[in-house]
Amino acid sequence: MLKKFLEKKAYNMRVSSLVMTSLAGSGHPTTCLSAADIVSVLFFHAMHYDPHAPIHPNNDRFILSKGHAAPLFYSAWKEVGVLTEQDLQTYRNVDSPLEGHPTKRFERTEAATGALGIGLSIGVGMALSAKLDNLSFKTYVLLGDSELAEGAVWEAAELAHFYKLHNLIAIVDCNRLGQSTETIHGHHLKRYEEKFEAFGWKVLTVDGHDVLHVAEAIDKAKKSDHLPVVIIAKTLKGHGVDRVENKLGFHGKAFKKEELNEVLKEMEEKYQKVVSFDESTYDWHPQLPEKPSKEYEDNMCASLTLETPHFKMGDFISTRKVYGQALAKLGIGCKSIVSLDAEVKNSTFAEIFEQAHPDRFFQCFIAEQNMVGMAIGFEARGKIPFVSTFSAFLSRAHDQIRMAAIGQANLRLVGSHAGVSIGQDGPSQMGLEDIAMMRCLPQSIVLYPCDAVSTYKLVEQMGHYTDGISYLRTTRMETPVIYDNNESFPVGGCKVLKQNSYDKVCIIAAGITVHNALKAYEKLQEDGITVSVIDLYSIKPLDAKTLLEVAKKSENRIITVEDHYIQGGLGEAVAYALANSGIQITCLAVTELPRSGKPEELMSLAGIDASSIVKKVKEILVR
Repeated sequence: MLKKFLEKKAYNMRVSSLVMTSLAGSGHPTTCLSAADIVSVLFFHAMHYDPHAPIHPNNDRFILSKGHAAPLFYSAWKEVGVLTEQDLQTYRNVDSPLEGHPTKRFERTEAATGALGIGLSIGVGMALSAKLDNLSFKTYVLLGDSELAEGAVWEAAELAHFYKLHNLIAIVDCNRLGQSTETIHGHHLKRYEEKFEAFGWKVLTVDGHDVLHVAEAIDKAKKSDHLPVVIIAKTLKGHGVDRVENKLGFHGKAFKKEELNEVLKEMEEKYQKVVSFDESTYDWHPQLPEKPSKEYEDNMCASLTLETPHFKMGDFISTRKVYGQALAKLGIGCKSIVSLDAEVKNSTFAEIFEQAHPDRFFQCFIAEQNMVGMAIGFEARGKIPFVSTFSAFLSRAHDQIRMAAIGQANLRLVGSHAGVSIGQDGPSQMGLEDIAMMRCLPQSIVLYPCDAVSTYKLVEQMGHYTDGISYLRTTRMETPVIYDNNESFPVGGCKVLKQNSYDKVCIIAAGITVHNALKAYEKLQEDGITVSVIDLYSIKPLDAKTLLEVAKKSENRIITVEDHYIQGGLGEAVAYALANSGIQITCLAVTELPRSGKPEELMSLAGIDASSIVKKVKEILVR
């Protein structure tokens, strides 16, 4: 009876996937046909969940890593009773939450997928969250065999074994065919088995179109007590439709509407016994999850407010160190905060958080892509992840960061060792593209403090930001404290540090160049030239109103100074914000490939040190 019921659900989902894609005129029906039996077993046999409470903390989680199989995902929820036939007919419409690849616009989506190779990392984060809160839910990740060529998958696989995630079950829909060619190992399942076994996983191999075989494997996987489990399911792409089954050239191709009825008729004839089964004769109801644990209740966030700091004006301290101090203190009142670091905790100073809250610190090693994917998983389960590494190395994870933004995940990213001011380590270690990378993300904020007080206060602001990704840029070298401990730093603000009645130019800086600008101010004062100086600690959003007001009082001249490549950085942000305002804007930034050297030498070579600022001011005044 179970076999007939699961086969009927799989058949229904195949039909819905075909109809949806044909109505939309686009989509990926053949990948849905290969995985329908697997998804049927998951939703109607294996998973414990409350269909009407998607936020229940102990629901089993399903991540569709092969996001192009979205029609199958939506079809499953239709079979559960959450969606209707009419809902499915809106697939890929501009006003429909049922997008071409799953996003959070459909509330049953755990995380946005579609960029292949990200799902297992998200699953690792979710499984770790369950262990942290002593919750019993399992995390299931459905992967395609094509995406196993992605390195991030193996980063996730290795860390899943390291953390003994027995509550994580991956299922590979091994249908042999990619978009344009056969997958790297085709149907040589042994190669996939060997790889996962080498990474320490328990491996089960099944016929992916035998629902009882799949169910038996998942039941066995659920009993694992110390290892993550992967089920390699041998399937056929386009299964059930003879004209496309196991054939290249049909990926991402919906059947034309005039073909659809013929295809559906063929399927109905092929699966007569399945079609004739009356589902109502099988008493199915969702297996509801257990109640949340006491640990889950205890790990709620009580407060995201920091006490007033006690830094001394003029003392030298690096902003990266203050990040670690502030985060550790923020973690006292908010037990939802977790810290993820890419094996540079003694450079980012995430080690301060680890020392204070070791159970909520997760070492991700040198695997930045997986680290960001994990953070998406943590955030989806209600945690507040702070992710740190060198700013240069976050570029490796740009796709994961981009997908986090698409999925509206509230990640807090911290990049240390920014700019040429890191010194002799050389250009491979210098984050010079990070501001541009983070600015371009939808609904992101970009913060760049210059001293201990502003860093401390902006870490707190990051904790409160829940509209997207927040990025904090920190500096390697020690810088003097210039702000009073009671100063506030709202997102979208700036600080006018120097302003006189007869200013000739307004200098706008952030981070390390704020101190260069202040030195330039003193030198210009000695020469009888007065300028205004602004600390633009919030680069996105920025305070265009204040910048314009100060610039107009500075003879309509602005010089921006930044330790970042000129493309996409602070200067461009200011120029865009003040476009068509009549303000003359000159941008000082890194324009050539830097080299190893002392910080002062490198900032001089880049033309962003105090002397360069003074020189540029004088050049402007004689024009």
